Amino acid sequence: MVKRLLPFQGNTLTLANNLRYHYLDKGQGDPVVMVHGNPSWCYYYRHLAVALSASHRVIVPDHIGCGLSDKPDDSRYRYTLEQRIADLETLLDHLQIKENITLVVHDWGGMIGMAYATRYPERIKRCVVLNTGAFHLPPSKPLPKALKLCRDSKLGAFLVRGFNAFSRGAAWVGCKINPMPPALRAAYMAPYNTWNNRIATLRFVQDIPLDPSDRAYAEVSRVADNLHLLVDKPMFIGWGEKDFVFDHHFLAEWQKRFPNAQYHTWPRGGHYILEDVGDELIPLICRFIQETK
Repeated sequence: MVKRLLPFQGNTLTLANNLRYHYLDKGQGDPVVMVHGNPSWCYYYRHLAVALSASHRVIVPDHIGCGLSDKPDDSRYRYTLEQRIADLETLLDHLQIKENITLVVHDWGGMIGMAYATRYPERIKRCVVLNTGAFHLPPSKPLPKALKLCRDSKLGAFLVRGFNAFSRGAAWVGCKINPMPPALRAAYMAPYNTWNNRIATLRFVQDIPLDPSDRAYAEVSRVADNLHLLVDKPMFIGWGEKDFVFDHHFLAEWQKRFPNAQYHTWPRGGHYILEDVGDELIPLICRFIQETK
C-alpha cells in the first residue's frame, strides 16, 4: 500500500464535500511546513521530515488529488491555485499553526506556499526554496514543449490521464546526478495508478497561467508583487540547474528578488533536487534552520 512508503503514520482533515486531506504531523517545537508540487506528493519530503522531526513539528500535506488525499472529479473540487491556498490555510488554522513557521516549498508548492506567506508574512520565520517559482514565467523562459502539450492539447491530456505520462516522465528525468532506480520511480507514481487518480497531475499543468485571462494569473501577480514582504526573512535556496522547467531563468529571478538569501546550487542537479542530492542538501537545510534561530 502507498501509505507503507511513508516514515510516519498520516492524519486526515475533512474539507468541504467530505474530502479527505492527508498530512503528516510529527515532532514538537517550532513548525516546519513542507509544500510539495506536481506530480509528487508528501513522499518527496520523507527524509527531510525525519531529519527535522527530532527538533521541530513537521507538517507535510498532500494536496487534494495527490498522494493519500482524496482524488475527486471536477464536480466535487475546484482544481485551482486559489483552492490549493485555501486548503493549506484551512489545515494550518485547524492545527493552530500561526507563528514561527519555517516554510519549505518545491515546484507548485512554491506558488501555493508563497501565496500563503505573502498573505501572512508575520507568521513566517524563514523559507527554504527548492526548484520552484512564485512569479510568472520569466520573459526569457519559453514554456517547455512537453508542458505545452499537456496544458493545451487533448493528446497531452490523454497521455497524462491514460498513461501517467507526467508522473512517469518526471520520475525518469527528475534526478540527474542519481537517477531514480525502478523502485523509487514506482513510489513516486504509486498514488497515480488509474485514470481517475491522475486528475490532479493534469489539472496542475492546465492551471499554469500564461495570460491575464487564465484563472490563476491574478493570484500569481499578487504573490509576485508582494514577495518583498518576505525579503527580511532568512531564506535558503537549493537548486538543481538541470531542471528542465525551473532552470537558470527562474534562479536568476530569485537572486534578483532575494540577493541576501543563502544559495546552494548543483550544476548537474535535476528537478527533484531533494532526491537527487539529499545526502548533501538535507544537512545544509538543517544547519540553516539551526543557525537562523
